[in-house]
Amino acid sequence: MRLGLTGIRKTVAPDAALSRARPAVNRGFRAIAFAFAGMAVSMSLAGCDAGAPAVAADAGASAARASVDSAAAVVRVAAHEVTHEVTQQAAHQATPGGGQSRPQVYESVRQMTALGKQLFFDPSLSGSGKLACASCHSPDHAFSPANSLSVQLGGGDMHRTGMRAAPTLKYLQSVPAFAEHYHESDDEGDESVDAGPTGGLTWDGRVDRGSDQARIPLLSSFEMGSSPATVTAAVKAAPYAGAFRAAFGEHIFDSDDATFNAVLQALETFEQTPEVFYPYTSKYDAYLAGKTQLTKAELHGLQLFNDEKKGNCASCHISQRTLDGAPPQFSDFGLIAIGVPRNRALPVNRDPRFHDLGACGPERTDLKGRAEFCGIFRTPTLRNVALKKSFFHNGIYHSLEQVLRFYAERDTNPEKFYPVSKGKVQKFDDLPQRYWANLNTEPPFDRKPGDKPALNDAEIKDVVAFLNTLTDGYKTGN
Repeated sequence: MRLGLTGIRKTVAPDAALSRARPAVNRGFRAIAFAFAGMAVSMSLAGCDAGAPAVAADAGASAARASVDSAAAVVRVAAHEVTHEVTQQAAHQATPGGGQSRPQVYESVRQMTALGKQLFFDPSLSGSGKLACASCHSPDHAFSPANSLSVQLGGGDMHRTGMRAAPTLKYLQSVPAFAEHYHESDDEGDESVDAGPTGGLTWDGRVDRGSDQARIPLLSSFEMGSSPATVTAAVKAAPYAGAFRAAFGEHIFDSDDATFNAVLQALETFEQTPEVFYPYTSKYDAYLAGKTQLTKAELHGLQLFNDEKKGNCASCHISQRTLDGAPPQFSDFGLIAIGVPRNRALPVNRDPRFHDLGACGPERTDLKGRAEFCGIFRTPTLRNVALKKSFFHNGIYHSLEQVLRFYAERDTNPEKFYPVSKGKVQKFDDLPQRYWANLNTEPPFDRKPGDKPALNDAEIKDVVAFLNTLTDGYKTGN
């Protein structure tokens, strides 16, 4: 669903979009490298994308079991990266000769992973001393918020709000680095096809590494509101201070910046725990492996999801295995404009002149002034989407039914979603008209008022049933 980006991309036939999936490159190689090195822990990395942490969240979670069948192909592809990547991450433990033994590498990764887990649940890292990374990324909700607030509360007084919903931190290992023009790899498709702006870990794609993502909420004044000095003081006083020195060296606390960067590195390493962050243990994964069957409603929902003339969801949310057998990520990681309604409940939107334009600002600045990037946001994975309680970059909707109804009826019944003034619908009210050329017009966004919606109530119900099969933790025989 990525047409309408004038001057950025070529048109790709929907059937080609259905069959391709983004290769697990860049961060994917790095993530699998850590996995191969023997990481085994449980929770997540800090990374609210300009949407401050929640006041409360459940810090408990149970580690999901890894799916060897699903991930084996990806591991094989990335295995050759293991020695180089992990050795660089653990360079502080280098032997006098400059090299490292395999046990040293494994031990370094184990230490950083364990520290990353402790840091993730430590509220003392925040400026208020009350917010942990887990406050905004609950392990029980696929590392997205446990509440249904559109954006989360944070800052020094715990009452400041951002402008974007906190995204999930699961299944980020395959997201490629941001590129204005993304070309398919030799393995996955026709590399001559320009798929347009793609990649990056945030809603606007502005950072590519987990450590850079973690930096955003830690330093944001309306999120964790911290500083390198505050973080250093917190770690020095923490019960795990000794373990931190053991992992990063006796002099790690001599510099606030060095300590802060080590914290970010530990969080990034922790994020790459495969059995927690990308376990591939959903019912749909079991179905693809031939270990279970979908119900009639789930199967019909999958068909509607894939149907280019109905939901057409799979054109952006890839549902098929990659050509090398890796499990689908349910995202092509592209940035797209779909004209989500303005969320007037957000304090930032009280100013009628303010617009969150995604890739062209205001949080991202390197593409400022480039109209072709305005209004586009990265396509999130749909894995574990049924556990979420707010949807889209501004958190305007709070159920999958609402989301699907918007997709199905945005153009047939726009009055249901946008304000009406003097009998005229104010369509795309959160995107200035000069950027409307960027809006997607592929099905189901190819209709007009009076047309039949792409999905009816019964079909929406079945698609929701299918989306529920993407939740991790399924056990064969359930």
